[in-house]
Amino acid sequence: MIKILSAKQIKELDAYTIASEPIASVDLMERACRAFCSWFTDRFDTSYTIGVVCGTGNNGGDGLGIARMLLAWDFPVKVWVIKGGVTESDDFKVNLNRLKAAVTYIENTFEQDIFSACDVLIDAIFGTGLTRPAEGLYAAAINTLNETKAIRIAVDVPSGLLADAPSSGAIVKADYTLSFQLPKVAFFFADNYPYVGEWFTVDIGLSKAGIQEADTNNFLLTKKSVSRLLKPQKKFDHKGTRGHALLIAGSYGKMGAAVLASRSALRTGVGLLTTHVPECGYTILQTAVPEAMISVDESLKFITGYPDLMSFNAVGIGPGIGKHNTTARALGILLKQVNVPIVLDADAINCLGEQRELLEFLPPGSILTPHPKEFERVAGKWNNDFERLARQQEFSKTYQVVVVLKGAHTAISSPDGKVFFNNTGNPGMATAGSGDVLTGIITSLLAQEYPYLEAAQLGVWLHGLAGDEAKRKLGSRCMIASDIIDYLPAAAEKLA
Repeated sequence: MIKILSAKQIKELDAYTIASEPIASVDLMERACRAFCSWFTDRFDTSYTIGVVCGTGNNGGDGLGIARMLLAWDFPVKVWVIKGGVTESDDFKVNLNRLKAAVTYIENTFEQDIFSACDVLIDAIFGTGLTRPAEGLYAAAINTLNETKAIRIAVDVPSGLLADAPSSGAIVKADYTLSFQLPKVAFFFADNYPYVGEWFTVDIGLSKAGIQEADTNNFLLTKKSVSRLLKPQKKFDHKGTRGHALLIAGSYGKMGAAVLASRSALRTGVGLLTTHVPECGYTILQTAVPEAMISVDESLKFITGYPDLMSFNAVGIGPGIGKHNTTARALGILLKQVNVPIVLDADAINCLGEQRELLEFLPPGSILTPHPKEFERVAGKWNNDFERLARQQEFSKTYQVVVVLKGAHTAISSPDGKVFFNNTGNPGMATAGSGDVLTGIITSLLAQEYPYLEAAQLGVWLHGLAGDEAKRKLGSRCMIASDIIDYLPAAAEKLA
């Protein structure tokens, strides 16, 4: 699992590394430049004309060091330094003296086509030390840089983007961002995607002890951390030892949600599955998912109740159930009676949003799997993604639940305030039914007696990895939710 640190903590980590290794700060900068260039030269050759746009702080020093190394490898490189009033740092000065090439200074005014001859522009104007919007000459240079047709690559963080706070003003729109050692929390938000682009981390040798000592609530899931959660199969396992899950799903016209959730629960390894559906869904489920047992509601078209809970190890409710008053009433009764782990998704969350008094009955350890609009219905509106994250953390603490807020980097918040971002999945998964598949996966894991936070982490990772496997085989443009289910076995094998 990778820690996500604040800008202040990153500065402290640099200082810790410099003091404990020990290493001069300019030599640590040299390592960062080499790491950047190693990534760069794997992807670009000397046929590209490179422009490096520098500020006069340490991020600018990185830019000068990168320019020097690329020149040594015979890249055609042009270097600009923006003289906008920021004092030159000591390491900037060292790298300026080391650079045996002409530097063009941007002062007061400049030509609007100044960067037009470059195929690639490397942004090294501001780093994580920026605390306010870019202004004046810096803003003008950033806007000009954004107007070019060049490929834009940000050093550590796009200039103008704050690492751990909402950003405004001029911000470089990078195609790629190379973050030193660790990602920034800003990278995980949709608001910032137009600026961050595709991001990578490069190892610059910051102190592992320093990283271990740093305290944070934000983490990035990794294959290594998630694979440790996967339970081994045992020779004498049978369906009775692998859990019995109950899914409450479907309504007239929405039985596909029940099918998808049921199929994914079974694919994730639960021993027994019962799916409770309205009467109109009996034939559909019995035909589409023959491995599932069917419990039939007394209502023809919607959910009005549920079977006795005594024989179940976990419950999942929500996919396709609608918001009929009788369904919402049944949900309220369920929340008061259930004594096994429970997953709430889709219309179950929408019912909570319309009858907020039901939130008080959420059993501790419940897992909610909303998309952003569903989460807004239970948590209220927010102004930006940082505020949304804070709302999510507060919601998990207040109700002692896990919230799986779905998106490109699904965020899993736990009752202790920690947040775990996911890094599997792809745009092809933005399709109807994908969330129903996730509900089935997590419910299945809970029934197999995974602890609630581990079930959420493993479920989200597997769901995204199955989507990545489907993309690898089928492409992402025409993916449907059933494809995710079909590639769950391949994902599980990769994780084992």
